[in-house]
Amino acid sequence: EKEFPSRHCSSGRKDVQSAPGKKKRKSSLTIQFVEGQFVDSYDPTIENTFTKLITVNGQEYHLQLVDTAGQDEYSIFPQTYSIDINGYILVYSVTSIKSFEVIKVIHGKLLDMVGKVQIPIMLVGNKKDLHMERVISYEEGKALAESWNAAFLESSAKENQTAVDVFRRIILEAEKIDGAASQGKSSCSVM
Repeated sequence: EKEFPSRHCSSGRKDVQSAPGKKKRKSSLTIQFVEGQFVDSYDPTIENTFTKLITVNGQEYHLQLVDTAGQDEYSIFPQTYSIDINGYILVYSVTSIKSFEVIKVIHGKLLDMVGKVQIPIMLVGNKKDLHMERVISYEEGKALAESWNAAFLESSAKENQTAVDVFRRIILEAEKIDGAASQGKSSCSVM
């Protein structure tokens, strides 16, 4: 098995971290991606690690997903969240102004933690299926992502395809930064 090249670690593993606010939104998104089912109730206070095999552009990736415990604007990120992590998925709810504001604080803390290293960051507006409850527009999310030089997608944890799209996109963003154009099976850890 050929490893996916990485800037940060000799093992060639890629880690991407999901670091949303305190609600269940990112955990539901991760479980939808890994297990193909929507979970309405989930304990957001625990950290879980999942693995998933995914093919992107004809190349197979073995993902390790670290779904962090619920974060808020007062959380302190453990230093382990910056070691051998190759990308971050930051998730907010399109139905919550508070979560949109909290994700900005989390992004700032993330930059303080990782320093000037160029690392893939993806901003995800979740719950796009809740049209009547939406308070954050697509344009607001996209503008925030552009100001961070980050990728942006909206998703729904209820829809498997949008969950898959999120994780495919972070792989493509990591590939772009790493300049990896290898063939075969690759290992990628997503946090």
